[in-house]
Amino acid sequence: MAGIKALVALSFTGAIGLTFLMLGCALEGYGVYWPLFVLIFHVISPIPYFIAKRVTDDSDASSSACQELAYFFTTGIVVSAFGLPIILARVSLIKWGACGLVLAGNAVIFITIQGFFFVFGRGDDFGW
Repeated sequence: MAGIKALVALSFTGAIGLTFLMLGCALEGYGVYWPLFVLIFHVISPIPYFIAKRVTDDSDASSSACQELAYFFTTGIVVSAFGLPIILARVSLIKWGACGLVLAGNAVIFITIQGFFFVFGRGDDFGW
């Protein structure tokens, strides 16, 4: 039952993050949908972790080169997701208010993704 509560809480926080992202795009004063490209970063951010978990069979080691490389790529993806709205605002494609909403949405969504891996990613036998 605790897994269901965690899943509902993570779904709720993910919906809040997506609401911030959509508000940054769709409010009447902003009206530009360029910040939606951030969704690409949200989708691809867990992929290096999944690949590293699949490739490394040594689960006893606290760290491996493959896992460290996956963390490096994931960090680059997350930093890019925060950098894209700032660059779009600097070149005046979006307004700074929209940038703030998108950055808030990014923070909430990435915390939700991290929470998902923290709650459901420990000691499972999921293998694909």
